[in-house]
Amino acid sequence: MVDLERSIYDYIHNLLFSKEKIMNTLNRRKFLSSSALLATSSLITVTANAAAKDPMPAKWDEEADIIVVGSGFAGLAAAAEAKNANAGNVIVLEKMRAPGGNSVINGGIFAVPGNPAQVKLGIKDSPELLASDMIAAGLGYGYPEKIKAMTEEALPTYEWTVKELGVQYNDKVGQEGGHSVPRHVYTINGSGSEIVHKQLAYAKKLGIPVRLRVYVERIIRDEDGRVKGLQVREGYRFPNAQSGKVKFIKAKKAVILCHGGFGADVNYRMKHDPKLTDKFDTTNQPGATSELWREASRIGGNLIQADWIQCGPWNSPEEKGMGVALYFAQGAAATQGIWIDCATGKRFVNELANRKIRADAVITNNNKGHTCIALADQTAVDLTIQKSRPGILDKQLERKVVHKFATLEDLAKQYNVPMDALQATIADYNKHQAEGTPDEMGRKIYKGAQAIGTGPWYCSILSPKVHHCMGGLETNSKGQVIDVSSDKPIPGLYAAGESTGGVHGAVRLGSCAVLDCLANGRIAGRKAAQEQNWS
Repeated sequence: MVDLERSIYDYIHNLLFSKEKIMNTLNRRKFLSSSALLATSSLITVTANAAAKDPMPAKWDEEADIIVVGSGFAGLAAAAEAKNANAGNVIVLEKMRAPGGNSVINGGIFAVPGNPAQVKLGIKDSPELLASDMIAAGLGYGYPEKIKAMTEEALPTYEWTVKELGVQYNDKVGQEGGHSVPRHVYTINGSGSEIVHKQLAYAKKLGIPVRLRVYVERIIRDEDGRVKGLQVREGYRFPNAQSGKVKFIKAKKAVILCHGGFGADVNYRMKHDPKLTDKFDTTNQPGATSELWREASRIGGNLIQADWIQCGPWNSPEEKGMGVALYFAQGAAATQGIWIDCATGKRFVNELANRKIRADAVITNNNKGHTCIALADQTAVDLTIQKSRPGILDKQLERKVVHKFATLEDLAKQYNVPMDALQATIADYNKHQAEGTPDEMGRKIYKGAQAIGTGPWYCSILSPKVHHCMGGLETNSKGQVIDVSSDKPIPGLYAAGESTGGVHGAVRLGSCAVLDCLANGRIAGRKAAQEQNWS
C-alpha cells in the first residue's frame, strides 16, 4: 500500500505541475491498471436516466438573479462573491430553522499553505504540496485541475476571511493525518461557527437575505437544457416534505447548489456503502439528507464517487454527534500520545495516517470486540489542546468523554489493558521520540513532542462515526455542474462544497473541508455572476 501511495503521489505531482515530464516518466496504462487501486471502489456513480425536461410554471412567484441553496461555508461564500461581482439580486435558501448546516458545528480548522503561523515557524509549504498530499491520500480519485484551482485559492481565501469577514484565528498551526507538514489554522473559538457567524453578518451587510425553512422540492430544467429556477416549500418543517407552501422562484442567472452531504440519511448512505447502517452514529446535523442529491441526479447532474463516505476515526461512543472528545484524541493523543488496542496493549495504526486508514483500523478492532483508546499524559495535553483550545479539557472531563487517571496502572485496570505490553509500547514511543526517528507504524515524531510518562493520564474511547461525503456532483474548476449525458456544463447550474465530488477522492484530509467549501464557493459565486440573464 505504501508503494502504491508513493506512486500516486509522484503521478499527481507530475500531472499537476510538469506535463512534459510525466509523458517521459509515467506509463499511464500500467498506473491505471493497478488492481490495488481499482479494487477500492467504483470510480463513478451516474444516474441512469437522461436529463429531465421540466414544464415551466405558469407563473413565477418571485425572481432573483442568483439563488444559492444552503447556508454553510460554501453557500455563504458563493453568495457573497456573486454579490460583490455585481450579480444583482442574490438570495440564500436554507431548509432548516437555523443557518449554518454542518459548517456551524465544524471544528474550525482550515488548511492554508503559507499562512502566517507557518511563516513564523519557518515551515515550508506550498499549494503544490497540499495538492499532492490530497490526491495521494485520495488514491488518485481527486480531479487534478479542481484541486489545483482550490489550493491556489487557499491563501487568498484565508486573507479574505480575515480582512473582509473579520474572522479571528489564533496564532497556532496544526497538523492533521495525511498532511506532509503542519498547515492548518484554528479559529479563535475552536469552531466553524466563528466563520459562519461572520459570513452571516457579511451577507446582511451586502443585503443578501438568508431565508430559513425553505425546502427545495424541484430543480426546474427547461427543454433547452438550462436550469431556470426552483420549486420550493416556504414554511417547511423538517423532516416533513409535504409541509410549507409551494412557490416557484425564477433564477435569471444561475442556481448554486451548496446543500452539503447525506451523512445523516441512513437509507441513502447504505445504498452507496451498505455497512454504514444505523449502528453508526453521525457527526452531521439532522438535515444532512439526500433530497437534493436525488433531485440533481434527476435533472441530469453527474454524480461521482458517492460511495466514498468518510468516518471520523477519533469520535467517542460516549457522546452524540461530533462532540468534543475528538479534540483530545486527535489534538493530543494522535500527535504526542498513542492509540492502543486495549486487548493487546499495543498500537495498531499510525495515529497521523489519513482518516480512512485510521477509521478502518478502529472498526476492524471493534468488530473483534476490542476496545480502542486514545491515550496521552499530562505533558502532551499541556503542549497541545491546553494551548490551542483553552478550556476544552475541562469540558471533556465534565462531559465524561475524556477520562483522567492518577496512574498508568489505574488506566490499565479500568480498560483491562495488559500492563507489561502497554509499558513496552510507551517505551518504544519514547525511544523514537528521543532519536527523532519515525516509528514502526511510520508516524513521524511531532515537532516539540516530549517523552510520555508524566501523570496524570488521560484517555478517550474510539468509535468511528459517519462524517463526510467525498462524492457528489461533478463540477469543473469553475464550479459548473456537468451533465451526465453530454459531459458539458449544465447552463445555469453551479455547485460547491460537500455537494460536489472530485475534490477529496477516497479520503478527505482533515482541515480541507473548510478550504474546499470556502474556496470553491467563492469560485462558483464569481463565475455564476458572469452568466447572462436568460430572460
